[in-house]
Amino acid sequence: MLEQLKREVWKANLNLVKRHLVILTFGNASGIDRKTGLVVIKPSGVPYHLLKPNQMSIVDLSGKLVEKKYKPSMDTPTHLALYRAWPEIGGVCHTHSRYAVAFSQAGLPIPCLGTTQGDHFYGAIPVTRMLTKAEVKTDYEKNTGKAILKHFDRINPLDLPGILVMKHGPFTWGKDAMDAVSHSLLLEEIAKTALATILLNPKTAGLPKYILDAHFRRKHGDQARYGQKH
Repeated sequence: MLEQLKREVWKANLNLVKRHLVILTFGNASGIDRKTGLVVIKPSGVPYHLLKPNQMSIVDLSGKLVEKKYKPSMDTPTHLALYRAWPEIGGVCHTHSRYAVAFSQAGLPIPCLGTTQGDHFYGAIPVTRMLTKAEVKTDYEKNTGKAILKHFDRINPLDLPGILVMKHGPFTWGKDAMDAVSHSLLLEEIAKTALATILLNPKTAGLPKYILDAHFRRKHGDQARYGQKH
């Protein structure tokens, strides 16, 4: 079942290792088949070097395990919350990459300081509020998804394809699993560059909105000019 999607999501998870975004069994990537409403995600606790396409877990949007072979990632309810809320996305990724986690542990958004960020994220990358004790005890991963969604009432999730979960780490998303991984890679590089910039000049100003608009819109949306037309 969903053999092609399993292979795509398997490759996306392996790319997390290749891009040095995860260690040990940290992190996970998933993809959804919108026709069936089924989600393929990394199985819980399986080391990346042992991971095979046929080990990928399949769940429906309610979280029910469809193929009873491998238990899905513990972060599955967070992924599902995003898929249910945003029909325009096709992949979700979570990592514990070093510099993004540093910002999340500090409880700080990543400010938009230059065009490297403005090319891919339409503004600062936000950080969620801290979950309450009751939220953690009742349904931690599902409530993590709810905390993420609160930041996107008036924001297109594809304009800002990532967020930091307070004291936890980054979640990203995209048109498919590999696109979500690419956004995790970009977010980590942006976090690293932002930290270096702030250390060099703590008083540095953010990127002016007119430059942010120019850079983001030339790559995204109906008026995009970047790349080749086929």
